[in-house]
Amino acid sequence: MYFKRGKTTRQAHVDIPEGTVEEEFAREGFAGRASHLYREKPPVEWSNIEGDLRPHALELVELPGLGSADYLEGRVPFLTNEDTTISMARVVGEMDYDFRNADGDETLFVHTGSGRIETDFGPLDYRTGDYLVIPRGTSYRLVPEGETNLLIVETAGAVDLPDRGLLGHHALFDPDVIEVPHPEARNRPSDSGDWQLKIKLKDAVTTVTYGHDPMNVVGWKGDLTVWRLNIDDIRPISCERYHLPPTAHATFVAAGVVIATFLPRPLETGDPKALKVPFYHANVDYDEVLFYHDGDFFSRQGIDAGMATFHPRGLPHGPQPGAVEAARDKERTEEKAVMIDTEKPLDLCEAGAAVSRDDYWQSWSK
Repeated sequence: MYFKRGKTTRQAHVDIPEGTVEEEFAREGFAGRASHLYREKPPVEWSNIEGDLRPHALELVELPGLGSADYLEGRVPFLTNEDTTISMARVVGEMDYDFRNADGDETLFVHTGSGRIETDFGPLDYRTGDYLVIPRGTSYRLVPEGETNLLIVETAGAVDLPDRGLLGHHALFDPDVIEVPHPEARNRPSDSGDWQLKIKLKDAVTTVTYGHDPMNVVGWKGDLTVWRLNIDDIRPISCERYHLPPTAHATFVAAGVVIATFLPRPLETGDPKALKVPFYHANVDYDEVLFYHDGDFFSRQGIDAGMATFHPRGLPHGPQPGAVEAARDKERTEEKAVMIDTEKPLDLCEAGAAVSRDDYWQSWSK
C-alpha cells in the first residue's frame, strides 16, 4: 500500500517543495519500505542532545595506544557490537610472529602506507587504498615499508561480495581485479629457528611455537582465500538526475555488516533541481560509521582524512548547513571514504570516547 498526503514532490530527491527539506525514513538500509517526510525545518536543527544517541566525530589518528611496537597490542578498537569490532592499527615495523584470528574474518583497509602481507596462501604486496580481506583462521604477517595505518573491520560472519542484481556481477568492479596470493612468491626461510603463531579466540591469545615456518604451503586451490582490492579499481555507479542511496556503493557484506566505498564520481548535473548532497535520512535499522580516507568531504565541514563519524540509529542525520549551496555549482565529488553500516547497535569503546569531539553534535547549527 502506498499513500501520499500533503505537500510532497513527485520524484524523491528532486524538486523539493519550496520552504521544506526532505527526510528519507527507511527500513533495511534503504532497501525496504520507506517514506519521505517534507519538513519545514531540518531534522538536525537541534539545540541540545543528552543521551547515548549523540553523534560522534572521532580523531582516529589520536587513538591512545596507536603505534605500539606490537601489532596486536597496537590494534585499538573504537566501536564494537556482537557482529563486528572496528579498530585502527599503526604498524611501524615488521611483525616478528604470525597472527591468526579464530574469532572472525578481517577486512584491512590501508589508509596510508605500503608493504607486504604474508599469508598461508602466499604473499601479496599492498599499498594505500587497498582492501585486504582475510578469512577467519588464516595466518598472516605484515611487513610494512615504513609506517602503515590500517582501518580494521573484524566480522563474526564471512565477508562476501554483495548481490549486484540487475547491474550484473561485473558492476562496480570486475571480480578479475581481485588479486589473490601465489605460494611461489614466498621468500621466507622454512627452517631457520623457532616461529611463533599467535591465535586469537574469544579475545584471548594463544601462542604456538614451531621449529619451522608454519606458512609452508607450496600450492592451493579453492574459492576461500585472501583478497586484495584497491579502490582505484572500483568503478562507482552514478546518475546525473538522481542521488543514489549509499547502498549503491556497497563493496563487501557480512552478517549484520555492510562495507561501502565512496569514490570520486560525477554529481547530479542533469537536473538543476536534483539533490547533489546526501539527503537527510533516518536509517532506522542501521548504525552508520564513515571513515574519511582522502579528498574533499564537501557535505561535512571540519572533517579531515583519518577521522570517522558515528551516527547511531534513531537520530536523523544529513548534510551540514551550507553544504547544499556549496554543492550547487560542483560537477564532481572528489571524496574517498569507507562506510560501515551495522544492523546491531554499536558501542563506543573507551579509546573511541577519548578521541570524540565534544562539539560535533553542534556542527549542524547555523
